[in-house]
Amino acid sequence: MSDKQQTSDVVIVGAGPTGLLLAGDLATAGLRVTVLEKREAESNLTRAFAVHARTLEQFDDRGLADELISTGRVISSLRLFGNLAVDLRRLPTRFPFVLITPQSNTERLLRERALKAGATVVRGAELLALHQDGRGVGLDVRVGGESATHTATYAVGADGVRSTVRDLLGIPFPGESVISSVLLADVRLKREPEEVITVGANAQGFAFMVPFGDGWYRVIAWDRSRQCPESEPVSLAEIVDVTRTVLGVDHGLHDPRWMSRFHSDERQVPNYRSGRFFLAGDAAHCHTPAGGQGMNTGLQDAANLSWKLVAAVRGWSPDALLDTYQTERHPVGRTVLRSSGALIRLALAHSAPTRVLRSALAAAAGHLGPLAERGARQVSGIGFSYPAPTGSHHLVGRRIPDLRLAVERPDGPSRLHEALRAGRAVLISNDELSVADPWADRVVTAAPADPHGKLRDTVLLVRPDGYAAWAGVDPSRGELRAVLTRWLGTPAD
Repeated sequence: MSDKQQTSDVVIVGAGPTGLLLAGDLATAGLRVTVLEKREAESNLTRAFAVHARTLEQFDDRGLADELISTGRVISSLRLFGNLAVDLRRLPTRFPFVLITPQSNTERLLRERALKAGATVVRGAELLALHQDGRGVGLDVRVGGESATHTATYAVGADGVRSTVRDLLGIPFPGESVISSVLLADVRLKREPEEVITVGANAQGFAFMVPFGDGWYRVIAWDRSRQCPESEPVSLAEIVDVTRTVLGVDHGLHDPRWMSRFHSDERQVPNYRSGRFFLAGDAAHCHTPAGGQGMNTGLQDAANLSWKLVAAVRGWSPDALLDTYQTERHPVGRTVLRSSGALIRLALAHSAPTRVLRSALAAAAGHLGPLAERGARQVSGIGFSYPAPTGSHHLVGRRIPDLRLAVERPDGPSRLHEALRAGRAVLISNDELSVADPWADRVVTAAPADPHGKLRDTVLLVRPDGYAAWAGVDPSRGELRAVLTRWLGTPAD
């Protein structure tokens, strides 16, 4: 490599949604962040369309939710196949729906935020080698024929299912291919479908149709009887035939601008961390598109990891805090992999017993009660909690809803998601909050809007990602100082 060297606090490989959210968080916190992206330019040829409630909450934490919602269409029920649908209207969130918008819109907002905060995005960067020691990492890259080394304290591989970072680190990616020869195309339609998402499955195959919002539609189709290698070209006639067979109508598909064939795997790395390197998003886990959870899970990986990297780089918390990224996010990835796999296997059921089970579930869709509600919480992402130490308050490790807060100044936050926009922890208490003054650069303080509500005697410390770090009833000032020191480090002079 050449002697050209560039230094950052954190280097991120991959400028997709996961890498960009992470970059925006780190840069907003004042860290020097470089994003290395192999693609020369952005692409609209993406697979993700669904933005679920938990992701919208995290966008709200960053002041982006309203703008993102304005780019798409909201639906309150996610139909999986037949009459089986996940009703989202009763979810305990400000966003009891799924937003349908092309991934390009999500990326655009996250990219603009990251660049505005000071992150650097280097395009056309080919990653050649990695190295690390006790002080930091080095990434050897080639950009436009020139070689350079990027050094940093930590690095994150958010470079997708074919992750170069994962391969260079030698991290295994065990799993299996679930479905192959899936057809993918962007087309025009002569007749607009009645529903925002059109989806169907039968013994012959599967078909899915969703709008970009600009007259183009993404179509995903699979024909059980026609399994071809991915190298075989796709014809419009093939897509029309599968769509008509499964849905009963092809809606006049025409003028494709792009067609391809792909396969879907279920895979997950055993460890999300390798020394000073981390994996996030599809680089760490991949699964079928059933339920639209892929991009959302990656974005939630980034939200979990970003504040921990800030604390580690700033020296506020020990390096061991970064190990909780594995203990918290790996089980979530495993659960999503299993649930999406179960959905796709039901949708593509070939055996008679499985088809009978699918029909029974569809028939009972409106009568599943708690099971259906649990499924809605899981698909939306708001149902996941993180492990808590034995004896902890029942809120610890749980996602905290968008609590109403007492407004103490005209420009002050009126709810939790607004308070989290500072990228800091939030301490909520009815008592005197001056105990947190030494940590003013790391925590926002607020009182609940209703002093006699559920939190009247409880003090709550919310992590920057919206989960409870600690909670206690009537703690002493000494106990609070110990909690703040444990989570936020020794206060600045």
